[in-house]
Amino acid sequence: MKRRAFLAAFAGTGFATTLLPGVLWAQMQQGTKVVTAEMVREAARLAGLELTDADAQDLTASLSSLARGAEGIDRRTLTNASPLPIHFDPRPHGVAIPPPPREPLFRIEAPPAGRRPASIDACAFLSISELAQLLRTRQITSTALTGMYLGRLKKHNAQLNCVAQLTEERALAEAGAADKEIAAGRYRGLLHGVPYAVKDIIAARGYPTRWGAKPLEAQMFDDDATVVRRLKEAGAVLVAKVTTGELAFGDQWAGGRTNNPWNPQQGSSGSSAGSASATAAGLVAFAIGSDTGGSILFPAARCGIVGLRPTFGRVSRAGVMTAGSSLDKIGPMCRRVQDCAIVLQAIAGPDGLDLAVPEGIPVTFDATKGRYPKRIGYVPAMLAGGTSADARANNERALDTVKALGCTLV
Repeated sequence: MKRRAFLAAFAGTGFATTLLPGVLWAQMQQGTKVVTAEMVREAARLAGLELTDADAQDLTASLSSLARGAEGIDRRTLTNASPLPIHFDPRPHGVAIPPPPREPLFRIEAPPAGRRPASIDACAFLSISELAQLLRTRQITSTALTGMYLGRLKKHNAQLNCVAQLTEERALAEAGAADKEIAAGRYRGLLHGVPYAVKDIIAARGYPTRWGAKPLEAQMFDDDATVVRRLKEAGAVLVAKVTTGELAFGDQWAGGRTNNPWNPQQGSSGSSAGSASATAAGLVAFAIGSDTGGSILFPAARCGIVGLRPTFGRVSRAGVMTAGSSLDKIGPMCRRVQDCAIVLQAIAGPDGLDLAVPEGIPVTFDATKGRYPKRIGYVPAMLAGGTSADARANNERALDTVKALGCTLV
């Protein structure tokens, strides 16, 4: 009761309210960081209050606890790896959603039957399903395919500036393991033995993850990001960390600008710049990017590839630099739509680390229903206004192509 009375008097006295904390803080700066009973008694006397020894000791314990808590607030406890309590579920509240099927519908369009091209370099622009067929039937090895893509990365990087770090040692080890498994009949699926790259804000164990920034050029992480781990489980082969704009903004990074393969005088736009440039130039079979405000979509449009920005919470961001914790999305960047579906199926779903990824939402895709949707929505003002004459002409050609395919534009 005495302690409560003192605190009531403390709170109700304007002079005491401002003076006591200041006196205690000043005393603690004189060498000791601990609140003592003598400090409390002296501060109380300045406020015109008298405390018994028992009251002083009681209050000292309480104030010491508060002081420790205040010191803890000043310490840096959150890191980029700290999971944020953001929960997301795209299912509308109160709407009954049927349970997912035991085996989610996922059908791809089979690649045309064919044999390996005479030159392995001719494989550079094949789709994932075409490469998978050659790998599964052992017409080509993952080691040979990985060597080809590594060679192209080395050859064309001088012009495109899209490579942050080759992961050659890891790539050759993963490719060799894939070849042994496929030869033994342990085929993991469409990505088994297929080489790919990740944006350099995504952690890969054993290699720097620089986030595009010069001060972070030695930064390394002990674990693979979830997206890298899942692709490894699918048998894919990591050949490179590709460039990202500094701290995931734009196409300018510590090593300069990443360029558009179709026009190297032009930047490749957006922070997934290296993922788009390398994929468009056939330096990898596919790449992984991230999108906070357009960083998959803009580079994909600039470089003429397919960028899939998934719904927020579709793919775990564990092990990926945070740009906007309620907006960041991880997704595939490929040369074909079906390739994006194949990669998304491998990387999507909860991992227990990113709390924004809900359970029970499978990836479904059915290429056998027809190659094109029947109705396509578009915004005329966005295609016609505020763009150059070349861009407007290109948009018109795109609309004409969609109409020619038999689609209805809405």
